[in-house]
Amino acid sequence: MSIKKLSKARRSDPFFEREAGKYEVPLPSREYVLQILEREGKPTRFEHLCALLDVRKQESEHFRRRLGAMEREGQLMQNRKGAYIVPERAHLIPGRIEGHKDGYGFLLPDDDAETDIFLDARQMSGALHGDRALVRISGFDRKGRREGVIVEILERANRNVVGRVLIERGIAFVVPENKRIAQEILLAPEKKNKAKAGEVVIVEIIEQPSRHAQPIGRIVERLGNYADPGMEIEIALRKHDLPFVFSKAALAETKELPSRVRKAEAEGRADLRALPLVTIDGETAKDFDDAVYAEKKGRGWRLVVAIADVSHYVRPGMALDAEALQRGNSVYFPRRVIPMLPEKLSNGLCSLNPDVDRLAMVCDIDIASSGAIKDYRFYPALFRSRARLTYTQVWNWLSGAQSPETHAEELLKPHLQTLYALWQALAKARQKRGAIDFESTETMMIFNDQGKIDNIVPVERNDAHRLIEECMLAANVCAADFLERSKHPCLYRVHEGPSPEKLEALRAFLKEFGLGLGGGDTPHARDYSTLLEKVRERPDAALLQIVMLRSMRQAMYAPGNVGHFGLAYEHYTHFTSPIRRYPDLLVHRAIKAVLSGEAHYRPGNWEEIGRACSITERRADEATRDVDNWLKCYYMRERIGEEFSGTIAAVVPFGIFVALDEVYVEGLVHVSELGEDYFGYDNIKHQMLGERTGKRYRLGDRLHVKLVRADLETGQIDFVLAAPPPEAVKAAKKKRK
Repeated sequence: MSIKKLSKARRSDPFFEREAGKYEVPLPSREYVLQILEREGKPTRFEHLCALLDVRKQESEHFRRRLGAMEREGQLMQNRKGAYIVPERAHLIPGRIEGHKDGYGFLLPDDDAETDIFLDARQMSGALHGDRALVRISGFDRKGRREGVIVEILERANRNVVGRVLIERGIAFVVPENKRIAQEILLAPEKKNKAKAGEVVIVEIIEQPSRHAQPIGRIVERLGNYADPGMEIEIALRKHDLPFVFSKAALAETKELPSRVRKAEAEGRADLRALPLVTIDGETAKDFDDAVYAEKKGRGWRLVVAIADVSHYVRPGMALDAEALQRGNSVYFPRRVIPMLPEKLSNGLCSLNPDVDRLAMVCDIDIASSGAIKDYRFYPALFRSRARLTYTQVWNWLSGAQSPETHAEELLKPHLQTLYALWQALAKARQKRGAIDFESTETMMIFNDQGKIDNIVPVERNDAHRLIEECMLAANVCAADFLERSKHPCLYRVHEGPSPEKLEALRAFLKEFGLGLGGGDTPHARDYSTLLEKVRERPDAALLQIVMLRSMRQAMYAPGNVGHFGLAYEHYTHFTSPIRRYPDLLVHRAIKAVLSGEAHYRPGNWEEIGRACSITERRADEATRDVDNWLKCYYMRERIGEEFSGTIAAVVPFGIFVALDEVYVEGLVHVSELGEDYFGYDNIKHQMLGERTGKRYRLGDRLHVKLVRADLETGQIDFVLAAPPPEAVKAAKKKRK
């Protein structure tokens, strides 16, 4: 059947042109199907729906598949008689289930405007965290929250689950590592692959849970014992569904790539091999994706930022590109990296190693003496890094603590001094712009030969770190401005201001201290920055900074440019790390499309890709946090009974989390350990307050605690209160005076 023979009913589809662009003979669009069902106003059987939409017999199987896909996504459902209905007409809400370790859960509706729906433990008995479901509102709890009943599971999210084997009274089951999956998975009896208690395994769910039965699974992979070296990473990879093995197709494409830059690839590129560009990174870095150079230009400077041209090797449609999108970013664990691209690219061909030719996308910027960006241009280039330098090394030269050891290094020092002078101008411009500069302490784990922590030490940030950071910010701003001016879509790095609710809570908290935040209902980053500067010398500065930081939203990737609140930029994107971030790779492709005069680069739905990249970023954060917590828990097992001083880092309804001073580990003091009193949680004032004694534990308060438990299975570190040593009491009295 040809498209010309389609009936008037089929051509009445409001999305007919869109579907015709995708298929030779387009089926009725999803929107049209829903429109017809709404018009019918009653459950409609498949045969009658086909008649209404003039779907021919030879098309019926394909049409049934489309309806099936709509069912899986909650757009349609079938009643008990097999007739199709629109869930909204049956007052059913589709969404994704988020489980809680205590057995209950929530439905997160597909419509973001809807509030979450509470699901009690009885409802969750037939569902697992991540499942998609249709829910009917059944009432409201005493807190006014909507409660729901699961009508149907639309899609199961968990096929394989990582967990520990337990055996009780001869019955073997797996306790999932993901605590949001509260159900234990029974193991089907098998002669082969017999489970051992305490072993970490991957279990395949062969029977999903129901209201009356637990999930049943079988072991498909045995990872080893819980305390084996590196096990914490193996668990995290599987718990968070992190891709860590490259597909055969991606590896085959990588193998076909050259090991060095070929002569033909340099054609049409600017030759910057005469410029003394250098990379400056941490001591342990292996993938170098940015090189910098600065020179005086009148009263201002010329800044050259050369970024590895990953887009030259990873093209749309390649398996490597699909793999990079799926991963979203590289994941950096202690002592192990899960790269976004295979090592031949990430540590080789696209890594700006010294003394080898490399392809780059260059942002060449003119900067005024005030630190303002006057002009910029982008172009592809060929260049050669003169040196692989470290932050410590560069800062030692700039501060005079050490001198360059070789003649080649001595020749680089004047260029670094020019970069440093440029940074000072950029830093002043940052301050004038009002960018928020929260102070934080980064830490690094020192490992022994067995792969366990020997010590946790703070990482000192010096001006060499800040120098590179400002150079990258400048290039990112230019990239966003370039694409916006060119009216080319891209993924912006979006950071919105605080929500009205969080802003109201912050103002209420600051009022307790006689402080205020400027800016009215729409504060600017400068208002935050002014307040931070005002409280910097106060003894409660750490508390105020934490609360201000928590009032802010999370940054994300999106095609709509709403600016970057924290950095005080009107437009901002990520351009400088295409080796390890997929959005940067898309930005490179978009810039190249503009430079070549081609039609807009279209990777797909920008909104969906932005959402996917934001999710993979959070997934990586959660996985690395899990590994860090496990390693710290293992480290603290040897220190049970010891006493520590620390600061209250978080207040929650069930207790307070204390961050230790010199160990850089957090643990819980449960509410039952706070004293012989009933303690009420105040989320506005970030405190626990005793009803009878008036004893208060507030965010930022100093405490002395004793370590009583470090449980590897739950990853939980528990403290109890301890009497502070005499010297601490004296210091506290002196501080109060």
